[in-house]
Amino acid sequence: MVNLLRRLVSLTVSLGIWGGGVPPLLAQIVQHPVPEGIPHNADFAVMVRVPGGEWQELFEYSVPVDMHDVRYASMVHFDFAGSVEVSVTSNRGAIASGQIRPLSNGLTPEIKGNTLTFVLSKPCNLSVEIDGDRFHNLHVFTNPLETDVPAENDPDVIYLKPGIHTFPRNILDVSGGKTVYLAGGAVVKAAIRCRNVDNVRIRGRGILYQPPRGFVVTHSSNVTIDDIIVMSPRHYTFYGGQSRNLTIRNIRAFSHQGNSDGIDLMSCSDVSVDGVFMRNSDDCIAVYGHRWNFHGDTRNITVRNSTLWADVAHPIHIGTHGDPANPNVIEDVVFSNIDILEHDEPQLDYQGCMSINVSDENLVRNILFENIRVEDFTEGQLVNLRVAYNKKYASAPGRGIENITFRNISYHGSRANISILEGYDATRGIQAVIFENLTINGRLISWQMEKPASHFTTADLARMYVGPHVDGVEFLPPGGAKPPPETPRQRRRAQP
Repeated sequence: MVNLLRRLVSLTVSLGIWGGGVPPLLAQIVQHPVPEGIPHNADFAVMVRVPGGEWQELFEYSVPVDMHDVRYASMVHFDFAGSVEVSVTSNRGAIASGQIRPLSNGLTPEIKGNTLTFVLSKPCNLSVEIDGDRFHNLHVFTNPLETDVPAENDPDVIYLKPGIHTFPRNILDVSGGKTVYLAGGAVVKAAIRCRNVDNVRIRGRGILYQPPRGFVVTHSSNVTIDDIIVMSPRHYTFYGGQSRNLTIRNIRAFSHQGNSDGIDLMSCSDVSVDGVFMRNSDDCIAVYGHRWNFHGDTRNITVRNSTLWADVAHPIHIGTHGDPANPNVIEDVVFSNIDILEHDEPQLDYQGCMSINVSDENLVRNILFENIRVEDFTEGQLVNLRVAYNKKYASAPGRGIENITFRNISYHGSRANISILEGYDATRGIQAVIFENLTINGRLISWQMEKPASHFTTADLARMYVGPHVDGVEFLPPGGAKPPPETPRQRRRAQP
């Protein structure tokens, strides 16, 4: 009966029978069981209901965050169709203020005493923050209803039922052509690994809990991962090496240990990352060339519709690792429709919400950052582009950075350090960097803006240091209109 209702909801929406979304009578909430022994966080009491229906209590998972000073946040998750009301009661006392991020969702909570409520009309991934506390916050992860659950007895399916699952050496190896399905309530204490395989799908509403790594995909192709939550991996959430045709959708992840990156791609190509929420104590998304036993260029990577929260290091990082003996190219990478919620890195070498920092003879080119909203963060830089020689992780400087576009980038805040653009030498520089429709606290940064004095540059007003061996940096208004050519007299006047 439940599967029939889910199919009816899906059919109704796809055919447009109900113009405003899911009909109220078909609105539905699906919770998933929680195995014994999973840590609970009592900071909040969270309930959800269909408007006018009975409230349902949710289980608040305890999730450690931030390796600087490990604290315990909360997380709830459920599936729904239609609209739902969410009630969050703080067990720590009255709520003075509440915020739901990303702010781009436009959700304003109603607050009464120690309870905060809001309405969801579509699945999304959120952080509910009480009185500005980002470390004891509540993460709300929601999905649409499942409509294509595989059969338990399908020989091509590894079906993991609700309950705790362990595997030898904490690794579940997957053969080619298989589907791994984690039913809601399945908790897997292992990494899921694809090595030298093709045509694998990993999906479901389950959780990877304290695995050595989350997903490991190496020397493989045509691998798709959907909807899983990853809690407290000791290393990467997703570790991709020399693989192609990868799809990563709606993964939600937390990490709090050293080197516990989110999604790392090394010598990979044709990768789509869509709808992820990554809260990591290292880089959220990292794109490299050669590393370890992975060889070759990296190209055609797209990350979109996602939320990135770096308690340490970079939300987005490109370029450190490569192969000086056989230099790599990292090219044709797109980051689109991204919310950056945090960046907290005291080391200057590792700052930058959007960072391209090339070493190891890498050449990085044709990179697009578009429709990226950066909320105020703790410590770091908005942008860091450098051709460098990071001797801790590399064996040579990088070759260069070329054709980088930042389009429709907004930053609202006051704590960003000065951004840096800097080449290495005359043959290892940065060329052609375009900022189009960059806004900082609502102020458009472009060549058209009025300057305090003639010797000021637009980069000064963007709080960007454009260092040596950097050519072709432009700040353009929406639409990309370029300034008229300067006359010799104008250039003389511009001298300080």
